[in-house]
Amino acid sequence: MPEKRPNPPTVRLRRLAAELRRLRTATALTREEVTARTNINAATLYRIEKARARPQKRTLLALLDLYGATEAQRADLLAVQSGSNDQGWLRPYHSELPEEYTAYIGFETEARTVRNYESLFVPGLAQTEPYAQAVIRGVLPTASQKEVAQRVQARVERQVLLTKEHPLRLWSIVDEAALRRVVGGRDVMRGQAKHLLQLMEEPHVTFQVIPFEKGAHAAMTGSFVHMDFPDPADPELVYVDTPAGDLFLESEAEMRRYKSMFEHLQAVAVGPDDSAALLTEIAAARD
Repeated sequence: MPEKRPNPPTVRLRRLAAELRRLRTATALTREEVTARTNINAATLYRIEKARARPQKRTLLALLDLYGATEAQRADLLAVQSGSNDQGWLRPYHSELPEEYTAYIGFETEARTVRNYESLFVPGLAQTEPYAQAVIRGVLPTASQKEVAQRVQARVERQVLLTKEHPLRLWSIVDEAALRRVVGGRDVMRGQAKHLLQLMEEPHVTFQVIPFEKGAHAAMTGSFVHMDFPDPADPELVYVDTPAGDLFLESEAEMRRYKSMFEHLQAVAVGPDDSAALLTEIAAARD
């Protein structure tokens, strides 16, 4: 039987890992020294600090004792540990999706705000089903019909985040190329433009376009997503999809870099009203 794939990390598991790294750094202990003083396996400690494994309670207590954690810190991290494996967002077919994508879906599900720049695609949370199907078939030409259907289903399910009682805040910025490229045909693109215009009427959705005439800008190297979460203690996250693989970034330096980049894009892009006018023009041109 094939080996069962481990569950992707949750926001709480990332928070636990980040706090344990911070506490160890504050005590100036190396991983090797922690292993020597606690008998915790070096590989296990590495996996815990990288949010790849959930520590057992006795392991967590041993680390907190060694790091001299306060009672408040102990209570908080023990509570986080007890719920760090919650994967309520998983669907049966998610096990057949790429591991990085299921991790992304999980983080997005728990996020408060998503700031997304796309250079070539309409953002996934704003895609119509016909557009999603066409773009997935184009990007994955060797994918089976079942694989395409699973990815389309996952993309459609993600969009529930925009219509729930306390919706996700979405701020999307796209290059004009993402709207001009005809994906799936003129009818699909006309429907996609009209759907974006409808989304823009929602108070929790902001959509901006960077017109061709703006020339070079800070994100021409590629798309990215920045997420933050309802609990300020949960580390922010940047996701970058590259040909070499998906990256999840979380260092303070990386957060500053991508926040600054997004602020630059906000300034370069035209405002929501002008973006809506451009979408209306594109939709009319498809008629």
